[in-house]
Amino acid sequence: MIGFMDLDAQLENFDKSGYLVLPGFLPPGLVGRLAPEVDRWVDTGLRQISIDACLRPGECAPPSTVELEMEAHAELASHTPLLELLSDDRLLGADFVFHHLHSDRRPPGGSGKNWHHDYEQRPQRDRELPMIHALHYIGGLTPAMGSLAVMPGSHGQVAEKDAWNHLGTAWQPGEALIDELPPGSTVLLHSALFHTRRAAPRPATGGGPRYMIDASYCRTGTLWPPVKPYWRTVLSAGRDRGPDQGRWPELFSDRHFSEYVRTGRGTPA
Repeated sequence: MIGFMDLDAQLENFDKSGYLVLPGFLPPGLVGRLAPEVDRWVDTGLRQISIDACLRPGECAPPSTVELEMEAHAELASHTPLLELLSDDRLLGADFVFHHLHSDRRPPGGSGKNWHHDYEQRPQRDRELPMIHALHYIGGLTPAMGSLAVMPGSHGQVAEKDAWNHLGTAWQPGEALIDELPPGSTVLLHSALFHTRRAAPRPATGGGPRYMIDASYCRTGTLWPPVKPYWRTVLSAGRDRGPDQGRWPELFSDRHFSEYVRTGRGTPA
């Protein structure tokens, strides 16, 4: 795994690299409350229901509970240190809105996900306004859990999300590998940065479940396309459980979004 610069150095380099790493960023108390909620989301089938609702919105109803109706998930989405960091002009600046959140627990030896990016724009045409994904690794990362690889600087390339799909999860020249993080760590990505989830090498020992919650935020100034047909319900839950609206009044506002259009992309995976 690569070494990481201190936070200010990473912020100074973010425009060039497109990512920064925050080992142990989340407080242990929050981490301890998040894991059972992720277990509930996965084990009761709510996660699969949410995927089905995104893939077949005309046929499948949304989940009875959305992620932000779970107390710790709502706290995570509006975690003050995270929002303060995102408010840095080198990231999103003062005016930004919550976009969506996915929550998952993958088993030891789980599959990878091909190289892709997650910038929401239809069609992909520019990178004028930043969107950032916060990848929260609740249980940390070890090589036996699988790794995250990112391609520094690739967020400047205007391309479809799956433009690198043909590369699979294979190593690429110039990539940065992130595979050792303590519990409660967070990786911030410019959402247009190409990255891959790489499966653990086999045989893998000591690989527990891979908990990951990704939450995304975007600078205001355009109508962002939502990725879930029930996005208004999610934002409403955020407003009900979110922070004092005095500091971030637009955080869960629905006026920054276009209507939902099913594309088959951007669903939880």
